[in-house]
Amino acid sequence: MSGADTYPAAGAVSPAEAAPQLSILMVNWNTRDMTLACLRSLYAETRETRIEVILIDNASHDGSADAIAAEFPQVRLVRSGTNHGFAKATNMAADLAQGALFLLLNTDTVVLDRAIDKLVAFAAARPAARMWGGRTVFGDRSLNKASCFARITPWSAFCMASGLAAAFKSSALFNPEAYGGWRRDTVREVDIVTGCLLLIERDLWRQLKGFDETFFMYGEEADLCARARAAGARPAITPDTTIVHYGGASARQFADRICYVFGARIGLIQRQFSPGWRGFGRAVTMAGAAWRAGAYGAIARVSRNQRHVDSAREWGEAWRRRALWKNGPVARALK
Repeated sequence: MSGADTYPAAGAVSPAEAAPQLSILMVNWNTRDMTLACLRSLYAETRETRIEVILIDNASHDGSADAIAAEFPQVRLVRSGTNHGFAKATNMAADLAQGALFLLLNTDTVVLDRAIDKLVAFAAARPAARMWGGRTVFGDRSLNKASCFARITPWSAFCMASGLAAAFKSSALFNPEAYGGWRRDTVREVDIVTGCLLLIERDLWRQLKGFDETFFMYGEEADLCARARAAGARPAITPDTTIVHYGGASARQFADRICYVFGARIGLIQRQFSPGWRGFGRAVTMAGAAWRAGAYGAIARVSRNQRHVDSAREWGEAWRRRALWKNGPVARALK
């Protein structure tokens, strides 16, 4: 699909509609059923906060835009003729937003128990944070720790690349980026609020000029949060706000996701590490991908287990495509 982006026509709105408290920014790419379920839960569970929803459809080919327009005419829908990626599409949505607060909400989420109202209340009670997030769970309601992260450091890059983080998931020492051992059940200041549920002051967003569009997918919120902290923000998480986040719905092939994630990590290392550590960070990240590709390949040849075969194929493909990500973020859609 190609062509210009199509914006909804302006029309008369009531004073309440003209002055939403909260602008909810969403990006859809071929997740029609999940997006519809997300919107149903959003409107059902948001009862106290005056909201507007701005949704960019990134050239979906699964009928998403028509289905959203039919069921939710109140959504301000932009039908894009191009897959802009998450960062640029979110910036596009933010340019249309009117609320004093912006909420980034993934389409592969379900809002539970008035989560948005509770998050706005948390922001009002903790204004110095300037960025806020909540707790995420999987579809079976088990904890999804990906609602927040700590920033990358040389030590955490080594732990991630070497497999120590995976081997000792509950260790704050060996799994520092995931805040190993913390179940997201207390209020806490964090380095990074994940973009699946990220509340931010409009003024701070505009001061920072939104996402860095170098990041097509993954890493953009880590970069944003680093710049926000440098500007004085202290992002915080509350366990009172809980949503379902399935995760990974827009990166259908795992090999694509590896390319995006590893490219984003190298990009963050280049931006955030001191010059003396950048080479180390990039080298261990590359080594982490290489040994995983080799290890999964060897295991698959011996075991013939289908799960191992699939992992070997995906990691092998990502390693063969390392030219796409070895120097930083993948800045385009992968075919």
